[in-house]
Parts: sequence; structure tokens; C-alpha cells
Amino acid sequence: MTRSDLVNQLAERFSQLTQRDTEFAVKTILDAMSDALARGHRIEIRGFGSFSISRRPPRVGRNPRSGEQVTIPEKLVPHFKPGKALREAVDAKGPPPLDLPRD
Repeated sequence: MTRSDLVNQLAERFSQLTQRDTEFAVKTILDAMSDALARGHRIEIRGFGSFSISRRPPRVGRNPRSGEQVTIPEKLVPHFKPGKALREAVDAKGPPPLDLPRD
């Protein structure tokens, strides 16, 4: 599902909102979540999951072309942990059939 798919689905479900209002609401929520994570905060949405920042320590890697060692600096990356209700809902649906494209 893409952002525009989400906007369309919400606009259909809530007919009192215009497409533009729905787009603004989705953008506002996603921007607020991005800003919170960028500031190092944790986001928890009960029944869905939690977003946090994980630290990847510095390490030594290799350049695949030359084989020479390269120092890879520390990184902070977003991490999502699904909640119990989401895990159970996904597990209950099972994997999609092989002949259908996945979203």
C-alpha cells in the first residue's frame, strides 16, 4: 500500500472529508512521526506496534570491487516492532497465493 492508496481508502471510508483534507491529515501524521523519531523519541501505537531508533555500531567492511577495508561509521536507524494484535492478524491471514502480486 502506498501513501496515495492510504489517502484514497480513508477518503472513501470517511465521505465527510475531502480528498485534500485526507491527504493533509495523512501527511501531518507521517511528518509528526518522522519528526519524533528524528528527535530520538519512541512512538507506540497500541494494537499496531512501536517505532524506535536503533544504533548500529561502527564496523569494518570491504569494498566489493577492490577488496580493501573500509570503516563504516555508526548509524542510527528506525526500527519497527509489530504489536501482538498486528502479528496475530497477519498470521491469521496467511501468506498470499503465489500467482498474485504482492503489495
